[in-house]
Amino acid sequence: MTRRRARAVRPRRAIAPIDPSRVRTVALARRPSKVLAAALGRPVRAGLTVRGLLDGLPDILAAHDLREAAARVARALRRGRPVVLGMGAHVIKVGLGPLVADLIARGRLAAVAMNGACLIHDFELAWGGRTSEDVGPGLDRGTFGMAHETGAFLNQAIRDGVGQGLGLGQAVGRAMLRERLRFGRTSILAAAARMGVPATVHVAVGTDIIHMHPSADGAAVGLGSLRDFHQLAGVVTRLAGGVYLNLGSAVVLPEVFVKALNLARNLGHPVRDLTTVDMDFNRHYRPSVNVVARPTAAGGRGIQLTGHHEIMVPLLWAAAEEALARRGRWR
Repeated sequence: MTRRRARAVRPRRAIAPIDPSRVRTVALARRPSKVLAAALGRPVRAGLTVRGLLDGLPDILAAHDLREAAARVARALRRGRPVVLGMGAHVIKVGLGPLVADLIARGRLAAVAMNGACLIHDFELAWGGRTSEDVGPGLDRGTFGMAHETGAFLNQAIRDGVGQGLGLGQAVGRAMLRERLRFGRTSILAAAARMGVPATVHVAVGTDIIHMHPSADGAAVGLGSLRDFHQLAGVVTRLAGGVYLNLGSAVVLPEVFVKALNLARNLGHPVRDLTTVDMDFNRHYRPSVNVVARPTAAGGRGIQLTGHHEIMVPLLWAAAEEALARRGRWR
């Protein structure tokens, strides 16, 4: 066997260091800059008011978006355009039910759309002042979601109300009002029923604990939720110039909203100049496209605010109330 001769390796040409002596510079005053002194925040002190806090926020990134969202909510309310809230149950679980109920009572919300889990937490807080069980231990024993009163009350209310031609939200809200529940002042559904504000519930069968109970009536749940979808689509037909807020629903409400919007447009309601706001502690695909981007592509503004509901939602509404009170914009 013959051995191959190794090829000689040619040395590579050395790369000369760059010579910066001929570098061109530009005047700082003429260079475009994204952060300006006028947009900087102000120091905080003890005793600061809500208005002072909001005025002192930097006019940059999320702080700018927060104030723009608040200004758009205020503008819609001043012009008599609807502000509609879509929500997941976490909003209730972190203690914001009374805030939403108050917004309904004061005429700030034209409608509320929610997923099926909202029924459970809204009712349990109104009935006994407590909700949100520890799933793990209950799942181990097979008792998770089996609270008797929750299944019995809600399934009965759904069956009776749907039988009378109501949707899920109105059926449960009216039943809660009739029962005069001890902590009923915390209830979003009861507040909506009291004020005659549409409260729609959009259910995926099998996702909610009451579907495990023997009293569950799939026909009533499905028909009631379909009625509520048609009700929400009717609300969306009037949403031009208004605001749609998506709070903490990553899948169900964004999907329901985009279908309701399409149905409205299909039937001749363009729904332009729409403001949409998605608020959650993570950014998710469906809210990003089906709430923020697609509905406003033909005209409007989509905004995402990221943070915990128990902080961000009161902050947004405090800012909206300030914008309403001053009838103007910041800075």
